[in-house]
Amino acid sequence: MALDFILRFATPDDVPAIFELIKALAEYEKLSDQVSGSVEELKQHLFGEHPYAEVVLAELEEKAVGFALFFHNYSTFLTQPGIYLEDLFVLPEYRSQGIGKALIVYVAQLAVFRGCGRFEWSVLDWNQPAIDFYKYMGASLLEEWRICRVTGEALTQMSQQLPNR
Repeated sequence: MALDFILRFATPDDVPAIFELIKALAEYEKLSDQVSGSVEELKQHLFGEHPYAEVVLAELEEKAVGFALFFHNYSTFLTQPGIYLEDLFVLPEYRSQGIGKALIVYVAQLAVFRGCGRFEWSVLDWNQPAIDFYKYMGASLLEEWRICRVTGEALTQMSQQLPNR
């Protein structure tokens, strides 16, 4: 039986529910220790003067059961904007009901509507169910690319380096 869920853009009132979904995602990915933000920071970053990201919620009987958080990036080679999907998550008890597919299709449609040249995201190498799902949806895994990340103190140190002249 298919669930009767809706997809909609999040509002400021949804931020506590989004933060709970983020914590559930972190728990699923065994990364709960890396969640250091707050509901207040998330609200500011999603709905403040300079929004950094957007969220589409999947809702069932007025309960947030999944979300897609994304933001625009830019491809210099295509000279077009793109969308980067930071997180796609559906609570485990609501999986295999088409919610994840609906969320990713919704963001893909949004990318096309906004004239984006590509739609990208990352997936953990151990998350075979997600990898299989993304391949089924038509995504290519770019095995030759690696993510580079600088955070915390390393980011502060990098920002203080002077270029050699």
